Amino acid sequence: MKSNNKIKVGISIGDINGIGIETILKTFEDTRMLELCTPILFASNKVIATHKKELSITVNTHEINAVSRAIDNKINLMNVWKENVTIDFGKETPEGGAYAYASLDAALKALKENMIDVLVTAPINKHNIQSDKFDFKGHTEFLEANLEGESLMILMTDEIKIGLVTGHIPIQDVAQTITAELIVKKVTIMYNSLVQDFAINRPKIAVLGLNPHCGDNGVIGNEDDEIIRPTLEKLQAEGKLVYGPYAADSFFGSNSYQNFDGILAMYHDQGLAPFKTLSFGKGVNFTAGLNRIRTSPDHGTAYEIAGKGKANHHSFKQAVYTAIAIFKKRNEYQELNQDKLEVRR
Repeated sequence: MKSNNKIKVGISIGDINGIGIETILKTFEDTRMLELCTPILFASNKVIATHKKELSITVNTHEINAVSRAIDNKINLMNVWKENVTIDFGKETPEGGAYAYASLDAALKALKENMIDVLVTAPINKHNIQSDKFDFKGHTEFLEANLEGESLMILMTDEIKIGLVTGHIPIQDVAQTITAELIVKKVTIMYNSLVQDFAINRPKIAVLGLNPHCGDNGVIGNEDDEIIRPTLEKLQAEGKLVYGPYAADSFFGSNSYQNFDGILAMYHDQGLAPFKTLSFGKGVNFTAGLNRIRTSPDHGTAYEIAGKGKANHHSFKQAVYTAIAIFKKRNEYQELNQDKLEVRR
């Protein structure tokens, strides 16, 4: 990326009956956002116009028929489809899922072709988006299957970054899924991301235990003593500042999380429940470990308030900020290390 070019932020609109479009439009009502980036919405002018009218939002969009025609200082709207679509605010419909996928697929194609620099995704409904084209448990799994690298879901604010060893899987499958190899993989992804995406030279990572009280020496389970602890000791021997396992019930309440650059939770709700308690409405979901940058807000479709103008857009706005910041940090890291390689030659 040339330094005089604005970062192109591709935006998929999510479920057309949810709050995604509302949070997008509210984000770019602040014209200062256009000084930071060039947004490109993958949608249709008819869908966006319906939301603007219903929500009394007056932002102007610039329609384009090719991503290459996006211009700075405008909210660019890439028309992915032209047909009329029924908007049924607050309802889960097949159309809601189909057009969420159409938007995401077009944005992903632009991302892979380097037509956009980063991707910010508005919330989908994981049920109605399912099809022969989208057979995944969420954005994270879909992007991992279509991009290079192995993913790690990180929920983050400026103060806290929580990654997940296991993601969208049933609780009954968690214990058997956790292996030494998986822990090493996820620690490594988080470590590398903290270094290259957040410019933390020697990141300090906390790993939570699986069982209550980390198993209480085998009384409540053996996984912490037999799998997690030995794996962390091996990582420490390699020079990584990785500590744990910590009992999850007291880790956040005691503010211990403030002593670490990153935290790895063993399963979805173990990480997301405390994160959303501490940060809901201002957090960001970042998909680390892939060769492209994707962020999203920390909430879902929120059908219950869709179309009512009540959606809080701050998490989506923060997702845009975060994608831009990570893009810059990663570029700086790659340029610096390329310079070092050239010097060594």
